[in-house]
Amino acid sequence: MGEQRTFSSLAWSQKGKVTRRERFLAEMDAVIPWARLLALIEPHYPKAGRGRQPLGLEKMLRIYFLQQWYDLSDPQAEEAIYDSESMRRFARVELAEDVVPDETTILRFRHLLEQNGLTEQIFEAVKDLLTEQRLLLRKGTIVDATIITAPSSTKNATGTRDPEMKQTRKGNNWYFGMKLHVGTDLRGLVHSLTATGASTADITQLASLLHGEERALYGDKAYWKEADRKAFEAQGVRYRVNRRPPATTPLSPRWREINRVRSKTRARGEHAFLVVKRLWGFRKVRYRGLAKNLARAHSAFALANLYLVRRALLPRHPCVL
Repeated sequence: MGEQRTFSSLAWSQKGKVTRRERFLAEMDAVIPWARLLALIEPHYPKAGRGRQPLGLEKMLRIYFLQQWYDLSDPQAEEAIYDSESMRRFARVELAEDVVPDETTILRFRHLLEQNGLTEQIFEAVKDLLTEQRLLLRKGTIVDATIITAPSSTKNATGTRDPEMKQTRKGNNWYFGMKLHVGTDLRGLVHSLTATGASTADITQLASLLHGEERALYGDKAYWKEADRKAFEAQGVRYRVNRRPPATTPLSPRWREINRVRSKTRARGEHAFLVVKRLWGFRKVRYRGLAKNLARAHSAFALANLYLVRRALLPRHPCVL
């Protein structure tokens, strides 16, 4: 088996082209703070005993991260490890020698993270890293929200819709699902995150999205409130939320221009949504209930933060391939 692994590795190293997937996985491998994340999970991870032996913790965490990046269900994650050499290499799995985790083992690991609040701790650990590296700014916050859709059909095992998902209208379209609400720094790195039904007004989550040290606040018109403007400015916080027009009169040209200028900064708050929803496919809920999907979101946005600043975190001369 040792010879088989050597021949396989040699063929892989001599294939002559580095794919986009390989480069992405190598970069993320280099910037993820593996030691501190494994230390968070290790006290909760099963210890070896007489029964079924647990697979390596790091291997399971790596597979879990692959699920976030490639929008994989538990069965799809198992298949991907068999199908993709680049994913196997990232997960540290060698087919000739290692046990490949089956879908039940992958599901149990995900449940362990969810039930112990570990994905939120992963999110906080990444925030701590970025703060230590002076990459997470605290002088201002941008607030924003996005809709994650859910199946509206009742053609499922229970014959019901998910009761925690709600319906809302955006423009001329109706959506059924949940909202993810984020607070980001002025570069677009997420520092706060909540989840609600889609019908919840964005402004209701404002207090949960602030860290309390910001000197400026940006948001779209959904967050505008005159009483808030007075309260924040009394505290010395620059209230840069886009102004909403009165019900009976349109905004003046001056305020439309101010809103346009503010939106240039506010748009940075959507960077993490672009990564999580468009690049990594988190447009639809995968699980029933807000808690499981919020757990997934904590992991996804922790990884998105690392992805957005990966160039700053990579060593000067990284040997990542």
